[in-house]
Amino acid sequence: MASMRLRFVHLLCFAGFAFAALATPAADAPKSSAEIRHIVLHSRHLGAHGIGYGERSLVELSGNILPADIPLLISLLSDRGLRTGIEFALASQCEPAILPVREAAIQHKLDFLAAQDVMDLIAHFRACSPETQAHAIAMRSELDGLRDADYAKTEEESKKRASEDARIQANGLKLLDPKQAATLSRQEREAVYHRAVKAMGINENGPVTPQQKNMLNRMYRTMVLGEPSHPKPQ
Repeated sequence: MASMRLRFVHLLCFAGFAFAALATPAADAPKSSAEIRHIVLHSRHLGAHGIGYGERSLVELSGNILPADIPLLISLLSDRGLRTGIEFALASQCEPAILPVREAAIQHKLDFLAAQDVMDLIAHFRACSPETQAHAIAMRSELDGLRDADYAKTEEESKKRASEDARIQANGLKLLDPKQAATLSRQEREAVYHRAVKAMGINENGPVTPQQKNMLNRMYRTMVLGEPSHPKPQ
């Protein structure tokens, strides 16, 4: 009889633990966007320059934010009103945040300078290990190089677009002269046509009115196929 009561008690204890496990969410489960916003905004404190984020914010965020929240934090970087707080929240995660922040900067989800600010916060956050602080310092230098490379790539692409624009514009002028128009390839003519349509504010892949469709057809035949335009009779 005693053994049966003991088994019954064990069964009740097991059932209680199982119910608690089902009723309580996992401690490391990622939070919702609303929860993140609440936590970040409530980590601000009054300082010498007003309400803002500081060392105390980092400490509080490190206790309320988890590495599982990092992907959501990255996605919230587009919210300008929350961006500074998100940077502090990322820095509060120390080592787990370093590589995601680097990737966010490369993908232009976060400005390179802001990513370097996160590394500075990690490097000076006492809750981060010395190894993590050293990693953050090294990553800051790497981000400097990545920023310069990204800037150079952007400049090169800008120059190429400007050169292409000038070429298309020059070809557009050639279309006005039958002799010069004859020297243009069909691809060059199509580029001029597409640029002209875009300048008119018409989306070729979007809905157009019947009048616009007829106009585009006439433009294509004239500019690309080289058919003579037929002036309206007087």
